[in-house]
Amino acid sequence: MAEPLRVLVVHGPNLNTLGTREPDVYGSLTVDDINEELGKVASGANAELEFFQSNHEGALIDRIQEARSWADGVLINPAGLTHTSIALRDALVATELPVVEVHLSNVHTRETFRHHSYVSGVALGVIAGFGASSYRLGLQALLESLSE
Repeated sequence: MAEPLRVLVVHGPNLNTLGTREPDVYGSLTVDDINEELGKVASGANAELEFFQSNHEGALIDRIQEARSWADGVLINPAGLTHTSIALRDALVATELPVVEVHLSNVHTRETFRHHSYVSGVALGVIAGFGASSYRLGLQALLESLSE
């Protein structure tokens, strides 16, 4: 059997409040619920996931940098850092790993400041607006890309 694909799943700032934070925008699932669903996808696809959530930009960058030594790809919801963090973008580039960006809400139908992403330009693709399914779709796309 082939070695499993290894993916770092990164949840950015405030995603630890999913389930209670603006459920009309972000849905009612928690980050743990999302991780559980992703685990099911991974188990059926010979993949191993490591989950990481932080409200601290530096902690996210540290974990992304560490992924270079063990991961095959990164699935990331940069949350509010999407629109502000060149440092997060640079960390993703430095890993030289394929990246898929996901968002629960459709950022392009929201406030104008949410329309720009520093991450999108370095990602294989972006999936947004499908609630928690954005994560599943993003993981499936990443795993498919890694298997090619």
